[in-house]
Amino acid sequence: MKKYIILLFASVTWSLTGAAQTNVDNVISQIARNNKSILATQQYWDAQDLQYKTGLTPNNPKVEYDYLPGRPDGAGTQEEFNITQAFDFPTAYGKKNKVSEQQVTQSTFQMMVVRQDILLEAKQVCLELIYLNKINQELTNRLAQVEKVRNSFQEKLAKGEGNILDVNKANLQLITLKSELESSKSSMKQWNHKLTELNGGIEIAFNEAAYSGLPVIPELNELDSIIEANNPIAKVLQQEKVIAQQKIELSKSMALPKIEAGYHAQSILGQRYQGAHIGLSIPLWENKNRVKFQQATFSHSDLKLQEHKTEHSFYIKQLYEKYQNLKSTVEEYNQVLLKANNSELLNKALQAGQISSIEYFMELSYFYAAYDKLLIKDKELQKTVAELYKFQL
Repeated sequence: MKKYIILLFASVTWSLTGAAQTNVDNVISQIARNNKSILATQQYWDAQDLQYKTGLTPNNPKVEYDYLPGRPDGAGTQEEFNITQAFDFPTAYGKKNKVSEQQVTQSTFQMMVVRQDILLEAKQVCLELIYLNKINQELTNRLAQVEKVRNSFQEKLAKGEGNILDVNKANLQLITLKSELESSKSSMKQWNHKLTELNGGIEIAFNEAAYSGLPVIPELNELDSIIEANNPIAKVLQQEKVIAQQKIELSKSMALPKIEAGYHAQSILGQRYQGAHIGLSIPLWENKNRVKFQQATFSHSDLKLQEHKTEHSFYIKQLYEKYQNLKSTVEEYNQVLLKANNSELLNKALQAGQISSIEYFMELSYFYAAYDKLLIKDKELQKTVAELYKFQL
């Protein structure tokens, strides 16, 4: 049953992506195999499955032997031998097996919850690293551009055609860019350490500098239905409800009389008696309120499931709206920045003396600030989509 559920989720994921694995996908696959929390959790639920399958059979048989010498001497000896086996009411064993099967199924979904949380975190780290790689490339290009301008200022100064203020402005820009680049590289090291940690301490080489294409995201209602149908938390709660229902039936069976059967032999004063032993428990007090307790548990499980579905639906709606806003913003930035990239025109104007160094660096700073904003929004968009499609992990 467990393997079937996992294969079902895998087939749904593949049918929705329908694309070859990217470098990010390869990293996710490695972490799914090597992450210590995933491995430990899997072992825990494997142990729990064994626990769920324990206690489904009758209790151990009971053997008794009494040897009673008489007093005074010559009074004879009495011996008794008993072997008995106690049974719950026969229907109880079928109910126990049903509860056990549902608990094992639930553990599969509980494992999926942990796995998806960890793999989503890993994907978010990958997206952060892609963003930092893009920033590093951009900062490196900016450094080269400003160094070229600074060198031009220095050449003019050496010829007596420039002034030291322009050189100083360029040097300040270089210091700022170098500091930003060093800070970005430091952040990249930290995120790489996090990726290694998630991979169970095994280092991963990840140098992607481009996001994979975004999937074609359906309308909210359709997407919400797909996510809810593959939401392991909802499936855990649904199983909890099913288990509670099964336990109501089991409690009713356990409230029925228990049976005891066996063999009894007795020897006294040279006489021997032997025959069958039959016993029956009278269910008066032991199971009082157990059925009511399981019925209350069932009601609680149902409310928890409904609460989660409501919260999750609103959460998906918020994510979807965030996705739409970010997508629109990124598209607008791309359109504007495609037309606003005037770096070559600014360089020509600066060299021709049509603008001052202050105007040059101010114009560049406007473009750089907008481009940095684009990179941040693009990263947020990618992370939002990753969270929407968490159920595929």
